[in-house]
Amino acid sequence: MVPPSRHCLLLIGTLGVFVLERATKGQRYSTLIFTLENTLRNCSCPVDVRACDYSLANLMCSCNTVLPAAVERSASYDGRLTIWFTDVSALGRLLNFTLVHDLKLALCSSSTLPSAYLAICGLRRLHVTTEAKSLFPEQSLFIHSGGDTGSEDKLLQSHIKGQPCTSVSFLDVALFNRNSSLKSYSIENVASIVHNFPSFSYFKTFPMASNQSCVVTVIY
Repeated sequence: MVPPSRHCLLLIGTLGVFVLERATKGQRYSTLIFTLENTLRNCSCPVDVRACDYSLANLMCSCNTVLPAAVERSASYDGRLTIWFTDVSALGRLLNFTLVHDLKLALCSSSTLPSAYLAICGLRRLHVTTEAKSLFPEQSLFIHSGGDTGSEDKLLQSHIKGQPCTSVSFLDVALFNRNSSLKSYSIENVASIVHNFPSFSYFKTFPMASNQSCVVTVIY
């Protein structure tokens, strides 16, 4: 058998590097945020990690500790956002006034949560997991398509530039206590959240357009 020439080995090596670079560029990372022992960890993960498995997250993902005061209000996430939480206050700091299309929430505690609403911009897909014994330990909900990928990109760019949100979802965290399936209903052409939904009047500062109607979805 004739051994491969140096030129062939160089060509094979070059092709290998090219394939590896293409695979790396094509890999889509997701954001994982969780609280552990009064610290906040922000991670970039190449694969989904089993809910509430903190050790595996630190092993599989690239994680950094973030001060709670450094959490941005009205943040934007292009891609999937996963949050593991144990109390409502931490979840509220991370999600209220945030733009995210694909959201996964995991309650890493057996505590009963009070009824409290969170306001999320542009939500399309929701997946929830709970550690407590439940008839529905994992559930998914598709809200609406929201148009093509291009329209989602435009929504993301407008949110980054501080422009108002035209699609808002109100999520009741008490849904983690219930042995019932996820439900939602949407109302289009809402001119004012304060006037049409007085129960949500504490979201007066939500960045809604003053001269443009919006779509309001309630998840419970």
